Formats: sequence, C-alpha cells, structure tokens
Amino acid sequence: MFTTADARSAMDVRTVALGSQLVRVAIRPGRSRRRARPAGPPLLLINGIGASLELLAPFVAELDPSFEVIRFDVPGVGGSPLPATPYRFSGLCRLIGQLLTELGHERADVLGISWGGAVAQHFAALQRARCRRLILVSTATGMIMVPARPSVLARMATPRRYIDREYLASVAGDLYGGSARTDPGGVTAAMNADNRIGSRAGYLYQLAAGLGWTSVPFLPLIRQPTLIMAGDDDPIIPLANARLMYRLIPDSRLHVFHGGHLGLVTEASELAPVVSDFLTAPLPGTGRPTVEGTA
Repeated sequence: MFTTADARSAMDVRTVALGSQLVRVAIRPGRSRRRARPAGPPLLLINGIGASLELLAPFVAELDPSFEVIRFDVPGVGGSPLPATPYRFSGLCRLIGQLLTELGHERADVLGISWGGAVAQHFAALQRARCRRLILVSTATGMIMVPARPSVLARMATPRRYIDREYLASVAGDLYGGSARTDPGGVTAAMNADNRIGSRAGYLYQLAAGLGWTSVPFLPLIRQPTLIMAGDDDPIIPLANARLMYRLIPDSRLHVFHGGHLGLVTEASELAPVVSDFLTAPLPGTGRPTVEGTA
C-alpha cells in the first residue's frame, strides 16, 4: 500500500494492491466530537461512469466531519490502472469487498451515484453483511428502466465530455439538467477542475460491466435501510426511476430535490445534511417513512 497526502483536501490518498489490481483510494478520517456518538462504519462512495474520485470532493466537504469517508477510482478510471480483462458488476463488488477488508472494515454504509448506484444496488443485495445502509443517488435499475432521450444516451456513450471542456459547456444543460441549464460553466468547472481522466478502454469497460444487467428482480430482497435521492430535472435518469426503486425496496425512503443529475455536486450543501441525517438516524422499525423534498 503506497500512501501520499492531499494537502488541499486533508485526505490520505492511497494506492492499494488488491491481488493483481491496484486501486487508488482517498480516505477522510472521521473527526471526534466533544459529545461523541458511537462510531459507525465508514461511508463508501461509488462514483458515476468516467468520473474519478475528485468529482465528489464538494459533497465530502459538506458532510458531517465525524464520518469517515472512503472514495476510490474504479479500475481503468482516474488513478486506478486498467484491469487485465473487462469485468462485470459481480467482479467489481468482490473487489470492493476486498478493499474494505484491506482497509480494516467489516462493513460500510454505501452511497452510489448514477452508474455507481447500480453497483451499490448489486453490492447491497449480494454482499448484504458488508453493507449496513444504502444510499442511491441519481440512479436506476439498469436494463429495465425509464430511459433517457436517445440524444442524451448518445452523448453518454463516449467520455468526450471529460476530455473536451468546450464540448461539455455546450451540452451540460441538456445532459445534466438542473443548475447546469443556467450555469453550464459551474458544472464544467466541477467536472474538469481536479478530475483525473482515465483511458477510453476504462470507460468502455464501465459501459460493458452493466450490459444486460437489471436490479428489478432482487430489489425486493434488499433489507438495508435505503435512502433514494433524485433530482426533478435529470435528463439522464428520469425521476420515474427513483419512484420505481422506492416501490420495490421494502425499507426505503425517497428524497426528491430541485436539481439535475449532478445535484450531489452542485447542490452539495443542501444534500449532504440529508445524507448525514439518514446515516445517524436510529435504525428504523416498522413502517416506511418518506423524506420528500419536492414530490
């Protein structure tokens, strides 16, 4: 394990060897409080397609500082080398389990955004003992879902938006919705500020990992308390998908916010407290409380 310090974010950035695969990881240690509550598991973040761990830095900065937060670059993305062969979600979930073990954790609270939300669903269902609570942000159920418009899907098929800043500025509003419509420069800056661009092959591996996959059959089997967060203006993942997941996951609650696909970044100051409250709430008993922002 090789360790460096990221002075700007006060994070430890580590390259962890998991068998033959190197994975770049950033860890924000939890800070103790004067009136300390019992320490919970860390919060593991699984990013969207093509995005390195830096993209979620604004969200991490707004989270309750008592949480330990783990971010990582998926193999082939950011600072994690391309794997020897393509992978499926099942293989990636095994790798995530190995990562938690390497870092000394039996389980974690897991947050997945967009493509990472699909991985998080798979992890919660297949490695149930390793996931305490589940947070699904701007994500859907895979092959069986309410799809985006064809023009949006075509732009998602390549990593061009991560490479060409001018192109991203021209499509940000139509692609990401929310504040990107009125301030495309803000989204462009967030996505290009510190992101580390992976290889085109790594992006294709991510696309291929979810081909033919759907969570619809196993969502009723997810037993973790689950928070579903969705923007009311998300061209990539229409809001109907969040409502579908809410109906299928037994112990779930839904928070709808004014914003688009990247709300976790652009509205971090609004959404981070919602996540913090969910993670610190007592484990629910019966009933299904719903946290609605703009239902």
